[in-house]
Amino acid sequence: MVREDGKRNFVLREEDGTETSVFSGSMPRQAALKAARRLDPHGSEDEAESNAIEIRLREKGTDKVHIFDAWAWNSDAPEDKPGWMEGKITKGNVSKKGIEHLDE
Repeated sequence: MVREDGKRNFVLREEDGTETSVFSGSMPRQAALKAARRLDPHGSEDEAESNAIEIRLREKGTDKVHIFDAWAWNSDAPEDKPGWMEGKITKGNVSKKGIEHLDE
């Protein structure tokens, strides 16, 4: 379901069917990127991508489950970072695998 601000809510779905965190975004990929940054980060992007984890995001109000391969890695913060930001940050990326429809 689309909110008034145009964003949609996506629930992180575990393998056993339980649903935990909610991520919002105007597109499923935007929500998946937010979820990817919560993964345990690797030392480099190449190492992280080779250890990608499948995540499933169910769009609230629908039976659609968006499936992504997701990975995260640590990186140096940009030179123009704000004063409160630490020297290392977590970056994430995703690759869409497809969509499934729930039978429930």
